[in-house]
Amino acid sequence: MKSMSVGWIVPALLLVLVASAQAQPRGGPGRWDYQNSCASCHGTSGRGDGPLVRHLVTPPSDLSRLAQRNGGVFPRDRLIGLIDGRSATDIGPHGSREMPIWGSTYVERYTQAGGNPQLAEEAAHRRILDLVNHLERLQQ
Repeated sequence: MKSMSVGWIVPALLLVLVASAQAQPRGGPGRWDYQNSCASCHGTSGRGDGPLVRHLVTPPSDLSRLAQRNGGVFPRDRLIGLIDGRSATDIGPHGSREMPIWGSTYVERYTQAGGNPQLAEEAAHRRILDLVNHLERLQQ
């Protein structure tokens, strides 16, 4: 009887490990935000070929070649400011930028969920950093 109970524990543990590994987001924490907020325009691999491209006035950037276009250096700080968008001075061809201002969006979401403003700012900044880290992993 004892050996029978041990015999099912190992397969059960393996099943739990496999299920938990599959539940983890692949590619780091910024991948989820990218797939759910950016890929519709920039494409799943970041090449600017998302399904909404035909509806945009300005074609989205190829995010997989940011470092290449910047002399081999990944433009981390510039991306943080661009994604946050709250201090951006760039104005699109019709008076506003097409890309959402994610800093405001993230802060709003955290404060609406009951977070205080300082923690909301910190959480928004962390989320943007995670997204930038994901973009760095997309570089070719």
